[in-house]
Amino acid sequence: MRIERKIILSNTIYLVLILIIGGFAVQSLNSVSGKQRFLEIADDLNTSFLTMRLAEKNYFLFNDNQALTDMQSNIAQTRDIMDSVRGDIIPVIGEQSYNDLRNGLNDYAAAIDEAAASHARDQQTAADIRGKGRTLENTSNHIIQLERSRISDIITRSKWLLFSSFFAVLVAALIASRSVTKKILGPIKQIERLARSISAGNFKKIETARPKDEFGPVIDAINSMSEELEEREEELIQSKKLASIGVLVAGVAHELNNPVNNISMIAQTYDEMYVKLSEEQRIEFMRKIDQESERIKGIVNNLLDFARPKEPKPRRIDVNALLTKALVLVQNTLNVSSIETNLDLDDGLPDIFIDDNQVQQVFVNLFLNAAQAMAPGGRLFVSTRLQPDGKMVDIIIRDTGKGIQPEYLPHIFDPFFSTKEAGGTGLGLSVSYSIIKNHGGNIRAESRPGIGTTFTIQMPVNHIEKGST
Repeated sequence: MRIERKIILSNTIYLVLILIIGGFAVQSLNSVSGKQRFLEIADDLNTSFLTMRLAEKNYFLFNDNQALTDMQSNIAQTRDIMDSVRGDIIPVIGEQSYNDLRNGLNDYAAAIDEAAASHARDQQTAADIRGKGRTLENTSNHIIQLERSRISDIITRSKWLLFSSFFAVLVAALIASRSVTKKILGPIKQIERLARSISAGNFKKIETARPKDEFGPVIDAINSMSEELEEREEELIQSKKLASIGVLVAGVAHELNNPVNNISMIAQTYDEMYVKLSEEQRIEFMRKIDQESERIKGIVNNLLDFARPKEPKPRRIDVNALLTKALVLVQNTLNVSSIETNLDLDDGLPDIFIDDNQVQQVFVNLFLNAAQAMAPGGRLFVSTRLQPDGKMVDIIIRDTGKGIQPEYLPHIFDPFFSTKEAGGTGLGLSVSYSIIKNHGGNIRAESRPGIGTTFTIQMPVNHIEKGST
């Protein structure tokens, strides 16, 4: 079910529950209001009944004949009141109670009429009138007490109902909110984790079951993006290698010229002095040509190994040897710029589990960046050390170049960010950052303008990439 429908459904449930509670509350209020109305009427009737009983006493105790006339008048008014509010009283107390009250009033009226006709004041007449008066009064009081009790019951029941309904709505709201929140926040957290992973260069996928709501297409898109970025990363690394080769070739060409010139000179000398050379001298000339050819072959093979695309294959590598190999690739560039290299490599380092081709790319990129940042006569410091806990190897690459401005330093690993005035793609350090992160390591930079820049790479000793053996 889509999230929108879930929210609409939960809101509908809340609305229905609220309407039900409201209906019960309105019904209870109407019941209480009706009974309150009856009590007001009953108070008026009781006042009339009390007036009749008072007139009754005046008739028998003080021989007041006018009292009977007043009683008959009050009875007539009471009948009129009961008839006028019959529609309000019956729904509250019921027709039977109304009839009982009306019959009691009629019996009392009949006794008064009989006394008025005979002007009798004997004990029998007094007892009859007083008895029927008490019956009428008791009936009225009984009905009033009963209705008051019912009002109390309604209020108590309403309180319990409102409390129960509120608790039910609260529980339903909590359950529905938790369910909807879980459905929404769960995928959001997965997407957030994947986004952070991608930003760190770890191109993973969300492996959980695909949600059937709006997050389903979003997760599909992000998984697809992660796969695409993973594929593009290798292409980006390779393109950066080719860009680095363009810089390396300028220096390597000088070294290639030396053995080529040596071979040419040896060949010319060999040709001119062939007849004068002994067999041993001829063999020595060929040996020198072979040595220079091997030298050329080594240079070319190093470049090919660096440039040739390779499937990532992490394995145990001597990081000192890898640093030395990377320095060989850039040595001519350093020589052309008259940059002095200082090595301080810890001999007791354990091997680390890495893809040497990728990590060599990081070293070459940092060496080239250092060479480009330094003026002729600069110094490049390369050192390694094992951290005290033995879990990480530190590789420190420091130059004495122009440094990086403080406002630029937090962004040097961002894609396409470059401090080079021209020719910089802004991808070298971004790619390097991704490679180191993929190996479970860290890379950070410290710089002081005019003093130089230091890159520290921390590589785990026992890190094994997912899927490798």
